[in-house]
Amino acid sequence: MAETDVQRERAVDAGGATRHTTSRRWRGTARAVGAWVTTALAVLLVWVTLTGPDPGGTLGLAAFARIPLEGVLLVGLVLLLPPRARGWTAILLGLALALLTIVRMTNAAFLASLGRPFDPLTDWSYFGAAVNLLGDSIGQSTARLALAGVVVLCVALLVLVPLALRRVGRVVNRHRVGSIRAVVALGLVWLLCAALGLQLAPGTTVASTGAVRAAYGEVGLVRAAVEDGRAFTTASAVDPFTATPGDELLTGLRGKDVLLVFVESYGRVAIEGSAERDLVDPVLDAGTTQLGRAGFSARSAFLTSPTFGGFSWLAHSTLQSGLWVNSGQRYTDVVSSDRFTLSQAFRRAGWRTVGDVPSNVYPWPVGTSFYHYDQLYDSRDVGYVGPVFGYARMPDQYALAALHRAELAKPDHRPVMAEIDLASSHAPWAPLPHLVDWAALGDGSVFDPMPAQSPSWRYVWSDPSRVRAAYAQSIAYALSAVISFIQTHPDPNLVVVMLGDHQPASIVSGQGASHDVPVTVIAHDPATLDRISPWGWQDGMRPGTGAPVWRMDTFRDRFLTAFGSQPSHPTQPSHPLPVRCITACSGVR
Repeated sequence: MAETDVQRERAVDAGGATRHTTSRRWRGTARAVGAWVTTALAVLLVWVTLTGPDPGGTLGLAAFARIPLEGVLLVGLVLLLPPRARGWTAILLGLALALLTIVRMTNAAFLASLGRPFDPLTDWSYFGAAVNLLGDSIGQSTARLALAGVVVLCVALLVLVPLALRRVGRVVNRHRVGSIRAVVALGLVWLLCAALGLQLAPGTTVASTGAVRAAYGEVGLVRAAVEDGRAFTTASAVDPFTATPGDELLTGLRGKDVLLVFVESYGRVAIEGSAERDLVDPVLDAGTTQLGRAGFSARSAFLTSPTFGGFSWLAHSTLQSGLWVNSGQRYTDVVSSDRFTLSQAFRRAGWRTVGDVPSNVYPWPVGTSFYHYDQLYDSRDVGYVGPVFGYARMPDQYALAALHRAELAKPDHRPVMAEIDLASSHAPWAPLPHLVDWAALGDGSVFDPMPAQSPSWRYVWSDPSRVRAAYAQSIAYALSAVISFIQTHPDPNLVVVMLGDHQPASIVSGQGASHDVPVTVIAHDPATLDRISPWGWQDGMRPGTGAPVWRMDTFRDRFLTAFGSQPSHPTQPSHPLPVRCITACSGVR
């Protein structure tokens, strides 16, 4: 072989070796960079789960720039454990941290929507109802996508947080000297910041113990829920009206048709909020004047609802039972009992009792087993063929007209007591209907064009100011429907108790808002309102800031007493409620 050929082959071999060496170097560099990136992401994930904002805290960079005491302790624990125990310990602690993170996120959601933290013992029952409500409000497909996103996030946390903590443990073990120095330094800085009370932002301290406090808080909630069950059983064991004969009940309302009208989300903010009162207050003031011309008068105050932002059935059962039903556990206990309700009192006294839930699409056995209604109506049996408006299966105006047609318009009918739950003001407050001529209602097809003429919920919820404006419009519509209904059917024997079930979510009510809802009694017969004069309620449909505020559970006994009901015995015992954990609230209002 010629010398030049040998040299050429050697050059080729050398070039190949060089390229191979370069390739190996690139792969090694890529692996090193990938390892550093993976480690950095693992540290970041653990750090974020440890420093997540406290319930009610502000979500911002300052929250995640704190020094978590739990992180310092975790690194110290890894350094102390024997090699075989480190991996499994990291996995177990990671699972616990992931679960705590999920609970903290759920707390944030509950605070934003219901104004209270998540109760791990009783609140699981709400999820099925919440998914159904979300589907009715924004569409089943969108609700399923949202639910799928939540499930994926939770599964990702349960998988990634343990793996991240395990990787951090391995890195700590490989760099023991540097890790010990870092633990000591961070521990000293944490102690100094804690002693000085240093803050990155108002309410956000540099020295964080958020994870420990969150875990301790959940344990406290479980303990409180157990004690609450016992207290509720004790409170429900005495009912002064349960054995009162029918001829001694509601003697001051004989011959009257009585409507208990719940206006969805009609909270105190509707008449006092800066963005709401400009729309709602004029409706109430004009309604007072218009009804006055028709011979009706009104008295108003506030009731404190047991719920906030949703789960209306807690308010309905509280008002009717005279018990403070503020949790899913209490609700299941009370509706499984024979507690004496307002509707049962009317029925025993001779009224025909009706439950009208226009947005229900499922059978509601509680309506007969607990409330003892003679007749139940829902979206399936009132002849409505018009469009759906968000959660509301039909506009409030149609629901009121259908109740009048089915019950109140019948000649020589037996006095009727009906609870009707108006839903046009239910979140997401879009799209919204508007009033039409009562004679044009027909089967509801007159409303067909309205959803397309109203802003969609996606547009409304893209801006909090639009949400508040849409909320105010929905309340103004619902109140206008009730006022117009009374004007259109000015029965001198009609008595209307109109109230809200709860305040709207915090996006409307604001953080820390009260649970107060307006309540108004409207009647044509002056003697009816004379009976409630001792209550001190204010004249008109709009309660002012100085109006009385009662807890909603006190209304039943005060109402029965004011209208002539006689207690059977001041300490008449009723069957105690069973203490149980909640399993479901599906199919309730």
